[in-house]
Amino acid sequence: MTNPTAPGLDWPDPALSGLMSERGRLLGLAYRLLGSLADAEDVVQETYARWYALSPAQRAAIRSPGAWLTRVAGRICLDLLGSARARRERYVGEWIPEPLPDRADWPGDRAGGTPVDPVDRVTLDESISMAFLVVLESTTPAERVAFILHDVFRYSFAEVAEVVGRTPAACRQLASSARRRVRASTASPVPVARQADIVRAFKQAWEATDIDALVGLLAPDATATGDGGGLVRAELRPVEGAERIARFFAGRAGPAAGVTILERTVNGRPGLVAQLDGGVGAVLAFDVAGDRITRIWTILNPEKLRSWATA
Repeated sequence: MTNPTAPGLDWPDPALSGLMSERGRLLGLAYRLLGSLADAEDVVQETYARWYALSPAQRAAIRSPGAWLTRVAGRICLDLLGSARARRERYVGEWIPEPLPDRADWPGDRAGGTPVDPVDRVTLDESISMAFLVVLESTTPAERVAFILHDVFRYSFAEVAEVVGRTPAACRQLASSARRRVRASTASPVPVARQADIVRAFKQAWEATDIDALVGLLAPDATATGDGGGLVRAELRPVEGAERIARFFAGRAGPAAGVTILERTVNGRPGLVAQLDGGVGAVLAFDVAGDRITRIWTILNPEKLRSWATA
């Protein structure tokens, strides 16, 4: 096996393997902040490009390359979040975060560091769920960055302040505001095994076009949101109410329509994939409260399904 070399150099860089070990954590951070794996990969690439744009003396003066990379990635994401709002206002229909296949086992804890306030931390698994990411869309860019860095990745508010460009006290308030939004929109957790049972029952009722069974699995005030991005057909507004959702799905899938429905893990939770002609046509994520489905997110935008081609 050959040793890795730094970009633009023709000799081994002994520090590169250590730097590249940060990639998974940076990717996990950027995805949670941006809701897009493609954008997250661009952020990580840009972060490493900025590291290698430094002179050797500048790099040698950085005591913690991992912390430096995190600060840079966080700042890039903060800038992108500001411009993303304007882009999403022009988005055709509803915008839903890009779904992740399987579980994202990106590490999240820093090695070492000082302890920080143990305030209602969310787990890494919770922080990639579709419900969690959708709630974050209602926060400001600064709130989102402060909350994810502190509550999920466990950085102190002093460290968060270096990324956000505000005082530690202000960052504490930003994270607190985001935390309140998450609490207000998050139902009591349902065991994953129970979620899987409910999603499986939905799949079976969907395949059978059993409207009564579908209605029984949905909360009366459930919502179903689709994201086609203007590239494929999707409802421009959420479908609301159990019966309307049941009839909507009953008329769109199953063997008669040439659609194969598969059980898959979507953003760490039980979900479904609709295959058409052997390709992935849609990915469905669910939010379950008690014994009922409260929200369904259907991502049909092919640009958001690229990572599912080999899943």
